[in-house]
Formats: sequence, C-alpha cells, structure tokens
Amino acid sequence: MRSRPLLFYGGAIVPMTGPDKRVQALVVRDRQIVFTGSLSQARALAGPGVQTVDLGNKALLPAFIDAHSHLTMTARYRKAADLSACTDISQITAALNGFLRDHPTGPEGAVLGVNYDHNFLKEGLHPDREALDAVSREIPIFLFHSSSHMGVANSALLRAIGFSESTPDPQGGRLGRRADGSLSGYLEESPAFLPALAEVFQRLHLDLPALIVEAQDVYLRSGITTVQEGACSPENAKLLASLGQAGKLKVDVVCYMTADAPEDPEQTFRDLAPHVHRYQGRVKLGGYKIFLDGSPQGRTAWLTRPYAGTDLRGYPQHTDEDVYRLCARALSSHRQLLAHCNGDAACGQFLRQYRRAWEDSGHRTALRPVMIHCQTVRRDQLEQMARIGMIPSFFVDHIWFWGDVHRKNLGPDRAGQISPAADALNLGLPMTFHQDTPVVPPDMLRSIWCAVNRTTRGGSTLGPDQAVSVYEALKAVTRSAAFSYFEEDRKGTLEPGKLADLVILDRDPLSCPAGQLRDIRVEATYKEGRCLYRRSKS
Repeated sequence: MRSRPLLFYGGAIVPMTGPDKRVQALVVRDRQIVFTGSLSQARALAGPGVQTVDLGNKALLPAFIDAHSHLTMTARYRKAADLSACTDISQITAALNGFLRDHPTGPEGAVLGVNYDHNFLKEGLHPDREALDAVSREIPIFLFHSSSHMGVANSALLRAIGFSESTPDPQGGRLGRRADGSLSGYLEESPAFLPALAEVFQRLHLDLPALIVEAQDVYLRSGITTVQEGACSPENAKLLASLGQAGKLKVDVVCYMTADAPEDPEQTFRDLAPHVHRYQGRVKLGGYKIFLDGSPQGRTAWLTRPYAGTDLRGYPQHTDEDVYRLCARALSSHRQLLAHCNGDAACGQFLRQYRRAWEDSGHRTALRPVMIHCQTVRRDQLEQMARIGMIPSFFVDHIWFWGDVHRKNLGPDRAGQISPAADALNLGLPMTFHQDTPVVPPDMLRSIWCAVNRTTRGGSTLGPDQAVSVYEALKAVTRSAAFSYFEEDRKGTLEPGKLADLVILDRDPLSCPAGQLRDIRVEATYKEGRCLYRRSKS
C-alpha cells in the first residue's frame, strides 16, 4: 500500500547542493524525494491527496549521517552507572553505591560504571581497586573511562579473570602496578581491559536486542538516520541482521568487522552474504576496522614527539608487518578499511602500510579507506591521504570536551592543530565528523558548533586557523558522510531520486549566529518519508 505523498514548504529548505542553494518546496512519494523546486510546481505534482508540512520558521535538511560510532556499546551503556557528573573519587563510590541500591545484585552478577574521566576529577587520578573494593569486595566492578581506552577493576573482578601480580602486560596494553608490583586495578588499552569488560558483560545478562532497539532513538532524536557499528564482532553482526530481518531496525546500520580480532572477518562476510556492501533489513557490512593506538587525553595515543613535559610517546597496537597484513587482506578482499589513529605516529603507520599494500596489490579501484579520529594528523600526512584517496573522519568534539587537556598534554602548538578540518578542506579531502558514541552523545549540531568555533570548555579558542564554515561543517555530516559509505547516490542531499531521509531543525543553521549553533534543536526526523521522531512541545 502506497503512503500519501508529503509536501514540505515554507521555512528554509537547504538541499546541501551548494552554500547558497535553497528551494521553495520538496515532495516525497514512496520513500523517495521526487521533486525540489517552486511551491506551485510542487503542489501541481503532489496532487489533491498530499499531506502538507508547513515548516514556518524552521529548516529542512538532509538527515545527518553518523560517520563513526558503536551502536551495540551505546545499547549496553543503558544498563550502566553513569559517572560523567562525578568530580572526585568519593562521588564515584557514592554513585556506585547508589546504583547498587537501585539495581541489587550478588557475587554472581557485576556492576559496570561508565564515563568517568580522571582529567576532570579533583585528584587528577584514576580510582584504584581499593576505592572500588570499598563499594564491594564480592561483586565484580569495572569502571570504563570516557575515552573507552582504559578502566579500573576491583579485586573481585581481577580474581574472576585470573589477573595477579604475575600476569604480564599484554602486547599493546598495560596493567597498572604499585611500587611493590601489586596490581592497582588500572587496565590500559583493549588487550588489558577486554577480559574484564567481557566478564562483566557476561554476568550482566543484558537483553541486548531490546537495548539496541531502544538505542536507535538516541540517534533519531539527534536527526541521525544512518548509524555505524564501528568495531563489530561476528555475534553482533548476526544479531543486528536478525533484528533487521524481524523489522525492528528503524535506522540504517553499517557494520565494520574488527579485523584484528582472533576471528576471521571473512567468515562473517560469507555467513551474511546478502548484507555485503548493500542493505538487507537495514543492515550492511561495510568493511573492516582496525585499532592502531590509544587516546590523546589518556596519553596512550602514539606520537612522534613526546607528550609535553614527559618522555612518553604512547605506543602502537600492532607492528608494521601486522598492519601491512591487515591492509593487504582488506585490499585482497576488496573491503573498505577504517583505522583508529589518534597520534601522528599511528597516522603515519597507517599511511605507510596501506600505501605499501595498495601498491603491492595492483588494485586501482578506490576503496575509500578512512582514518578515524586523526586528532594529531599533520598537514603533510593529509597531503599523503589526498594522493591515495583516504578520508579523514575527525572527532571534532575533542575541541570542546578535551581541548584544554590537549593543550596541557601536547603544548599549545600541537593542541591548536587537533582535528585540522581547514587543512583537510583546503586539500580537497571529503572529511567527515563523528562523536564516537557512546564516548560522547551523538549530537551533530554540537560537532558543527565545535568545527566552526573551536571553543574549549575553559572558554579559549583552540587553533582558529583550523575553523571551517557552517556549510562545510554541515557537508561533513551529510554529503561527505554519505560518500564515505559509497551512498552518495542515495543520501546526503535533498535531490530527486534520493531517499527521503530528512531532519527538521528549529532554525536555519546557515543563518544562525555561529555561537548559537549548538543551541539548535532537532524538531523531527524522517526516515524514508516516515516521521520517526518529533520533539515534544512540553
């Protein structure tokens, strides 16, 4: 059964086909945009049965596209203790005690706390196992840092996973130790913390399918209709595919299989063949993802020059030969490859090994590899990216959330060049922006504000020469994001023949004062012509 056509008019209709482009009206029929142009022509085309939407003083744009996040982890966080408001360790323990009162469990269960950040605690330190033992010595507890690159386990959890003083540091990770060699509970980078996180998730017995269904609304409230699962396991890929088959997914989900996991990602591509590079039940397998380093705010990102006032440079997750092998496998399988690179040394490793594998493979088809985060990528590295068709995806919200921390950790010059969007734009690179949710909420308008204003929490401006225009920032979360998914023919602009993925904002961002961009509210989100979110008027 066909749905009634939709006619949008009035307000500002911004097709994102040029900085000054506007249309009077837009018509949707059968999930697609069928017309943009004058209101009189739109009325004639739509006919008498049309459903009209008068935008008034609001704006209609292409729906936003999430260039990198973690949908299933966002879902899991819904059952965790949120520690983001804690400003000292005593507040963390109080929040955990409150959580346990509201969610009682025994030694067979576990507690997960998320979003703490030692950079914003009064002590300037991570909690230790003793602080968590004061909450419980019997129930395993794990605190996951806001960066998702480190955490803290209590004694019960360390026992459960078999970690002791004799446990060696894993390659690419570190166990925190006191002067006497005993474990402090601190676990740095995924090789160290994944056993703890896996143990906690197993004990929580989460209804992950139901949580994923709920988590979609987090994105829809922010005007996002295409979402990424940016480090996907075979189990999660199959779960998402089954949810899509059951008709429970409202957003499109693009999965990138973790290439450096023990499982062969190609087996998942074989098992889910109908989803390979195309949507089936709203799920698509887009390619591979690898992790090459850590977090700049946690000082584990791999740098060519030390962190300010230290001898620390962070460290790699893989050897050059391992990265070459992973790049070569992606190219031989004709898969797009995403690489987590925060430090400029990690950026350089990815560039060298991808180019080497690309030249050895003989492939000349553009697979649009993506460098994820690239916080301290240098201009000379961006020039190399332009030569091989690599896309930078900037976690531009770092400017607000951790800009002051970066100035302290990197010094003013390097900190001013984090998320160098203007350099990427000047080199003609199709950059995208992302929030790495659940690291920070998926608020595209805040990301746009960050890219345009480059203001830190402390109120200073960080690298004003790297600021971009509002239009270019919008392009990063619409047109360029669609391009990064090979979906520029279906998404990213308001043009006839494209999907009616739309967002209504309470004002036109291109006419709004730059300082007010993050105050813009999403009024409604449409996926293929169907309104899936409308802001409450209360």
